[in-house]
Amino acid sequence: MVAKEVALDLYRRLLGIRTFEEKAAELWHQGHISGELHLYSGQEAVSAGVCAHLRPEDPTAADHRGHGPLLAKGVDFKKMMGELLGRRTGLCQGKGGHMHLFDPSLSYGCGSIIGAAMPLALGPALVAKMQNRDLVSAVFFGEGAANQGTFHESLNLAALWKLPVLFVCHDNRWAVSVPKAQSTAVPWNADRASAYGIPGVLVDGMDAVAVYEAAGPLVQRARRGEGPSLLEATCYRFRGHFETDPLVYLPPGEIEEWKAKDPIPKLERHIIESGFGTDQDLKRIREEIRAQVERAAEFALSSPWPEPELATQHVFV
Repeated sequence: MVAKEVALDLYRRLLGIRTFEEKAAELWHQGHISGELHLYSGQEAVSAGVCAHLRPEDPTAADHRGHGPLLAKGVDFKKMMGELLGRRTGLCQGKGGHMHLFDPSLSYGCGSIIGAAMPLALGPALVAKMQNRDLVSAVFFGEGAANQGTFHESLNLAALWKLPVLFVCHDNRWAVSVPKAQSTAVPWNADRASAYGIPGVLVDGMDAVAVYEAAGPLVQRARRGEGPSLLEATCYRFRGHFETDPLVYLPPGEIEEWKAKDPIPKLERHIIESGFGTDQDLKRIREEIRAQVERAAEFALSSPWPEPELATQHVFV
C-alpha cells in the first residue's frame, strides 16, 4: 500500500504521458509532425513508477520510444511539443525531433539507436561515483535491445565498477514484429542479472504501484553506492511499433487482452477503493492535464520555425 500522495502523483504521471501522446498522435496524423512516431501508450506505469523515485539531476537515458520517461520526469509540455513539431521553441530548437530529445534541466537524453542508451548511462554514473555524489543513472530500453552486445557489456562494466545504474527493461513482448520467444533464449531478462552478480527483479509493468514498490529499493541501493540493478517490467504497447504499423503480426485478440490490463483504469480503481479520491477528483485531474496539453499544442503550432543559421548551433561535428 502506497500513501495517498504517492498514488495521486503516479496518476498524474500516467495521465501526463497518455494525454500528451494522444495529442501528439492527432497532430502527427494531421501532418504537423514529420517522420515516424513511436508512442509509449500502454507502458506508462513503467516510467511513472521508476521516475517517481528519481530527482531532476539523476541522469536518465532512453531509446527511440523515449517520450514516456521524459514526460514522467516532468518535462515542460510546451517545450516538448514544440520539439516534436520542429519549432524554434522546442527543447532542441527543433533539431532533435521525437527520437532525439534532450533536456539538461532534467538530465535527460534519448536516441534512436537500439541498445545505445545503456553504455551512455554508464558515463554519468562513473562521474557521480568519482565525485562521491548520490546520483542514480537510469536507462530505459526494450527487451529486443537486451539481445544487443551493449546490454551485456554495460551490465558487466557497471557491476565490475559498482556504478549507480538502474537498468529498466520494457518487456512488451515484441521487437517490432519479432516475438520475444523467437529472439530471446531465456524467459526473463531479469534472470540474466545473476550472471553479473547484481539483482534482477521482474515486475508487472501494467501496475504503477507495483513498479513504484519494486523500483524504490533498487534506486536506494544505487544511491547508497551498492551498485547497479536490472528491473524488467512486463508490459504492452497499445499502438504499433510506429504510427503506420498495421499490426498484422499480432495474434487475434492479444491487444484486447492487454488493453483490459490498462494501467490507468487500474490505478483509478486503486485510488477510489483506497479512499484516496473520488470519481470527481480524478475527473478534475484529467481535465487539468488535458487543458495543459491543449495549451502546449496551441503554443507549438503558433511557434516560429527555426532560422536556417541555427542548424549548425549546439551540434557536434
